[in-house]
Amino acid sequence: MGDENTVLTAAEARHLLRRTGFGAAADDVDRIVSGGETRGQTADRLVGMKPKVIRPNGKDPYLAHNKWIRSLVKTRTPLNSKLALFWHDHFATAVAKVGDVGLMADQIKLFHKMATGNFKDFVKAVNRNAAMMEFLDTVRNFKDEPNENYARELQELFTLGVNDLAGNPNYVQDDVVQIARAFTGWYYDRHGDAALDPDSHDFMADFPERGPKVIYQQTGGFGSAGRSYTANGEGAGEIDAVIDIIFQHSDTDGKKTVARRVAHRLLEFYAHPDPATSVVDEVVAASGFDTSWELAPLVRAILVHDDFYTTMAPAPFGATSQKSVKWPVDYVVTTLRLLDLRLRGRDQSLQGGNYSSVYDHLTNMGQVLLDPPSVFGWDWETGWISTATLLARYTFARDATSARGHGSTSFRPDRLIDLSLSDPGEIVDAVTDLLGVTDQITAGERDTLIGYATDGGVNPTLNLGDEAVRNTKLNGLFALVLQSPAYQLH
Repeated sequence: MGDENTVLTAAEARHLLRRTGFGAAADDVDRIVSGGETRGQTADRLVGMKPKVIRPNGKDPYLAHNKWIRSLVKTRTPLNSKLALFWHDHFATAVAKVGDVGLMADQIKLFHKMATGNFKDFVKAVNRNAAMMEFLDTVRNFKDEPNENYARELQELFTLGVNDLAGNPNYVQDDVVQIARAFTGWYYDRHGDAALDPDSHDFMADFPERGPKVIYQQTGGFGSAGRSYTANGEGAGEIDAVIDIIFQHSDTDGKKTVARRVAHRLLEFYAHPDPATSVVDEVVAASGFDTSWELAPLVRAILVHDDFYTTMAPAPFGATSQKSVKWPVDYVVTTLRLLDLRLRGRDQSLQGGNYSSVYDHLTNMGQVLLDPPSVFGWDWETGWISTATLLARYTFARDATSARGHGSTSFRPDRLIDLSLSDPGEIVDAVTDLLGVTDQITAGERDTLIGYATDGGVNPTLNLGDEAVRNTKLNGLFALVLQSPAYQLH
């Protein structure tokens, strides 16, 4: 067992870098190990990197998608870049409905900017985000007939969750109805800036039959009187007041509901599905998230916790390792970064195999950025895996390792592997080391790879100086590892 002062081993460093970024480059692992860095020191460095805020715009969603992928391949702040992907899933908004690439680009910029910032401020910013206002119909929420879409998803998906960790409801339908009133009359201008039209807003004096603007009379620990969000008057301030009340909401255990839910989701993202409630409470307490609402300390608390490291393979502490399936975008970007391979041109295509664009590859894998399938985002874990999506991953691996473009668009294993190696076992280890899965493949899988390299033992050594050998056996080894079960998992 360990804590923030535990010195990282090479295997632990690779695990940390894989989960927080896109692959574990050997130089980055060596820096951690040679420097004797602890869990806390490495987490502080990763979380503390100043993010590069990107705005993936383009004249159509296809180009904007490719621009975002290109930035991920090049990012020098992988934790922030990867966390922005998490928020894209958490606050899922699809360009198919928004219909404006610029508004989507502004939202992605917001996700990068606030990825490790204050979560309460983050949610308040999402309230006013034009893409979200379009996607969940805030702009179609009028006083005569309030639209409940955003009020419902604000609670169900973005903050509280339908039920608390004990399975008890966090809100009732009347809370949805009353919160929807707060968001009536909001619109955005041609610059994407949100504003309130008082003439379209629900004021209590105009609709006395709807009663006072009070929420959580049955849940949240506020008592039967609930909490009014008009204590400082009606109008533009109501939507911020609603968020302040939501963040005061307590579950049936007396814990802050938002803090537990966000910590639970981030543990699922970084560690494994279904984290124990005790672990959720420990990272919240260690970070002070339930009072400060600062995301950076919460992420740090997760990355130094033993539960994060029990997901390694082989599992430490005598625990059973719980693995997570890589998101398709993680699989693609990690592969490109580790192979030092660039996509080509406007289409961001691989220069091998079918010469397909990264957009087409990711479509086939089941994840197109800027266009999640619903307000619920993507289905994680086994939801990423089917016969069709696995085949799409294998096709990507084939195309990547057969890329024969020019310069950085060509796969060049001779730049990645020591060509003086001749022992098949050492060559296999060099490939799995570079791809970061040596700790995860079984002895049987390693033997299978050696068998492939030697044609079942017929050729006991390999001459990597021979271009033909490289183009067949070495490229093939890379493809097989990229297609292996171990490489699909964290």
